[in-house]
Amino acid sequence: MTPKEAVNFVTENDALIISVRFTDLMGTWQQFSIPVAHFDEDKFEDGYAFDGSSIRGFQSINESDMLLLPDPNSIFMDPFTEVATAVIICDISDPLTGQRYGKDPRFTAEKAEAYLKSTGIGDTIFIGPEAEFFVFDELLYENGPGGAMYKVDSQEAFWNSGKEGYSNTIKAKGGYYPAAPVDKLVDLRTQMTLHMQDVGINVEMHHHEVATAGQCEIDMKFDTLTTMADKLMKYKYIVKQTAAMNGMIATFMPKPIYGDNGSGMHCHQSIWKNGDPTFYDETGYAGLSETARWYIGGLLKHAPALLAFCAPTTNSYRRLVPGYEAPINLMYSARNRSACVRIPMVSKSPKAKRVEFRAPDPMANPYLAFSALLMAGIDGIQNRIEPPKPLDKDLYELPPLERAGIQQTPGSLRATLTALLEDHEFLLRGDVFTKELIESYVEYKLVNECDAVDLRPHPYEFYLYADA
Repeated sequence: MTPKEAVNFVTENDALIISVRFTDLMGTWQQFSIPVAHFDEDKFEDGYAFDGSSIRGFQSINESDMLLLPDPNSIFMDPFTEVATAVIICDISDPLTGQRYGKDPRFTAEKAEAYLKSTGIGDTIFIGPEAEFFVFDELLYENGPGGAMYKVDSQEAFWNSGKEGYSNTIKAKGGYYPAAPVDKLVDLRTQMTLHMQDVGINVEMHHHEVATAGQCEIDMKFDTLTTMADKLMKYKYIVKQTAAMNGMIATFMPKPIYGDNGSGMHCHQSIWKNGDPTFYDETGYAGLSETARWYIGGLLKHAPALLAFCAPTTNSYRRLVPGYEAPINLMYSARNRSACVRIPMVSKSPKAKRVEFRAPDPMANPYLAFSALLMAGIDGIQNRIEPPKPLDKDLYELPPLERAGIQQTPGSLRATLTALLEDHEFLLRGDVFTKELIESYVEYKLVNECDAVDLRPHPYEFYLYADA
């Protein structure tokens, strides 16, 4: 779509307001609204000014002026606003140099796709994320020097099974694919699905997920890297808005419930060249080509560093623990959901051959996470990194001696951030990631998340120690 076509789109849809949006370093949409009178073709070159020092991980206060440049291909109508509103996603640039901003996550994604082409390995990377989430009827939390608490609740939750007025609750780990009335969120997910289709997302299916208390999944058809990252930002916005409009609260927090499965974001990936898939070889293990096997080798070698972007919260490591179907074992295997990398075996078509990296969760900034996965895979291909031999066993049930030789994912966000500082050269190739981006990201996470959580008493510590 050209800038002129984007302006015409606004007119054709009778939009009165433009929501100008961009993504911060941590993966949250930021936005401001303008009347349509201030949206014309010139804005696609002149941009909109904003204060970069007020955005997490961006500019210092003495370098605060930044510009947002609308991407005409990204425009869509917001399905929720009372007044007709068009949404446009923006790229970020420096007003003095005119150059794209090195810490703009969307720019990182675009550079990753360009780097793939420059290597000659392929010209297209397809990404298919499976983002899970919870929908609660109640989500409360409070933190202060004198106390802390949280509470989540759902009409589906098994802990409500003994209360009057509650029926057909879902026991822990019992939520996969039940029909109504056990699944009480069918209509809500359908509303979400229809909204997603309205904004250009191709939804393949929706269903209840394994955990109790409203765990859901809506599956999107795969797409190219930057486009899929844009779609995931729309996806999260629609999920949260639809829940809110129905008096509920949606969260992409990976592990909000103790003792049940957490929410992941398994990422399916495949590289294509000249319209042909490069990951297929009928003679290879699970139908994988050497290219795919080396791609997996890169994912597994760099997994500790990758998780700084792919499982980017302290809460992520409440999910990445033994049990609960968590993919903590740095192995690959066909059909095996206990491995960190799984090879889906649902089709014999070469076009369907892909690798599924199962450790990410939906708190990830998709532009950075998808880019980091691609860069690790490219490094694996370029250096012909061989992954450990595939293991077609339940990795959770291995004897201790056999399990001892299998590397596992790091146990904390702090550990993955340390791994990223020690292992990031592969991300810098082609100037895809910049050192400044990585350093700003790590510093923010260490201070505002790792230290902030570590310094506070945990409520369970009072249970353990208060009467000692």
